[in-house]
Amino acid sequence: MKIAQIAPLWERVPPPAYGGIELVVGLLTDELVRRGHEVTLFASGDSLTLAKLVSVHPRALRLDPTIRDSSIYEFLQLASVYEKAADFDIIHSHMGVATLTSANLVTTPTVHTLHGIFTPDNEKIFQHCRKQPYIAISNSQREPRLELNYVDTVYNGIDVSSYEFYPQPIEPSYLAFLGRMSPEKGPHLAIEIAQKTGRNLKLAGKVDLVDLEYFDQKIKPYIDGKQIEYLGEANHLQKNALMGGAYATLFPITWREPFGLVMVESMASGTPVIAMRMGSAAEVIGNGKTGFLCDNIEECINSIDKIDGLNRYACRQYVEENFSVRQMTDGYEAVYQKVIGEKLAQKNGYSRSVLVS
Repeated sequence: MKIAQIAPLWERVPPPAYGGIELVVGLLTDELVRRGHEVTLFASGDSLTLAKLVSVHPRALRLDPTIRDSSIYEFLQLASVYEKAADFDIIHSHMGVATLTSANLVTTPTVHTLHGIFTPDNEKIFQHCRKQPYIAISNSQREPRLELNYVDTVYNGIDVSSYEFYPQPIEPSYLAFLGRMSPEKGPHLAIEIAQKTGRNLKLAGKVDLVDLEYFDQKIKPYIDGKQIEYLGEANHLQKNALMGGAYATLFPITWREPFGLVMVESMASGTPVIAMRMGSAAEVIGNGKTGFLCDNIEECINSIDKIDGLNRYACRQYVEENFSVRQMTDGYEAVYQKVIGEKLAQKNGYSRSVLVS
């Protein structure tokens, strides 16, 4: 099968540190190549892949201070994809709304993985292109009222073998938080939990420009380097060590999280997750087995005392059984085959109707 994968240009594939979409795209692309597919990855020029790499810019856009309008490079990338559309059996977009209008103009089908959330603005274009094939990354992400053509739900996967397993937390004991320093990810709530329990907390994650004010007002004043530590942006090995050595990982989100790869990464490292019961959390965490789902801060605090009753080996096994690269790729292969088959059936049906008439 000839497959085009389209990744955002903002970050490298795979990302050196934070970047959930780019991590998933990198793992999926390489596994498809290993399975014998002919894959072309459209991504930033510094991406590392087993596939054929096509890029309109030599490095991740966020690393280039000379760029003033990143949308120009996005337009160039989409042009390079859809001018070659006939060369592929299927195009797989991880770009959200960006590819929708272009996909309507070619006969090669495009499947769209929805990595983000719906907004009053982007809903308009999704509704306009509702018949295109969509893939949700969790059932909770779906919006039935939009009547989109959902082909399937395919959970994100990780390379479990790349995560060192920690059979027990390290001492002195601490709680971990990993994610963007933003209101929706809830690092301020993680700090509140740590303060109310008297436990140490280690936070890691990037601070985007849009979140600088939030970080300066809600996070920075509480970082003392003792009870509350901020480690900056963490790469893969640092993430693994941070979460694997933790007593528990906190995931106190305040929004409808589409998936939450951090939960999977933590469990793969052996560490249970304490999360707010929002978005995909109930689909990702085995409640009472690999972590706890909570409705408020008080429940999060009470759950900490229950962590000792969970088996860290069970956390690892749970990820292997539900969120591996193999299972993710199996899911996408099935989607590709279904969409290509439906497209072929439509074409043949149309051809027959023309002959009969």
